[in-house]
Amino acid sequence: MTATKEFLETTALPMAVRPSVESDVPAMLAIYEHHVRHGQSELDAEFMAPDPLRDDDIKRRRKNMLRRRLPHLVAERGGAVVGYAYAVPFRKRPAYRYAVKHSIYVHPGHLHSGIGRALLPALIESCTQEGFRQMFAYIDASNMASRNLHEAFGFRLVGVLEGVGLKYGQWTDTVLMQRPLGPGASEPPAYSRTT
Repeated sequence: MTATKEFLETTALPMAVRPSVESDVPAMLAIYEHHVRHGQSELDAEFMAPDPLRDDDIKRRRKNMLRRRLPHLVAERGGAVVGYAYAVPFRKRPAYRYAVKHSIYVHPGHLHSGIGRALLPALIESCTQEGFRQMFAYIDASNMASRNLHEAFGFRLVGVLEGVGLKYGQWTDTVLMQRPLGPGASEPPAYSRTT
C-alpha cells in the first residue's frame, strides 16, 4: 500500500476529541519527540540535553494541568492518538490567572487532515467553560499552516518576537497570537479563579 493510499484510508476514519488519559502518554511522547527533532513549531531544548523528556515528565505535567482545571485533550482516529492539545497558565503571577497559552501537536502521518481544526475549538471551549478570558499562541513565524488555523478560529497577530529561537543553526522569529474567551476583557469575571 502506498503512503498516499494509507493516508487517505486512515483520514476517512471517524475522529473523536476527548480528555487525555494516562495510557495516552506514550503516543503523545512519540508525537512530541517527532516535532522537536524534525518540526518547526517547537524550540524545546530538552531533546538537545543528555536527558530527554520521558513518559514520567509528560505524566507529571498532565496531572498538574488537570489539578489546575486546565484542559489536556487528545484526538483519536481508528483507536490511535493522532494529536493532542493542552493549555497552561500564560504567566505564573496571580494577576494573569485568567489567561492561558496553548500547544497543539499532530502526528506527522496526519498533518493537514483536520486534527488541528478539531482540537483547537475543543480547547477554546474547554478554557472558556473554566472561566479563562484570554488565550495566547506562540507560533514559529514561518509556520503559515498554524497561523492560518489560528486566524480561522479568531486569533489575531499581536506581536513578533524577532530572533528568539535557535534551531538547526538558524535564528527564528516567533509570532504571538491572541483571542478573547467568552466576554474577554469586556466585563469582570463572575468568580475568582485560584492559581
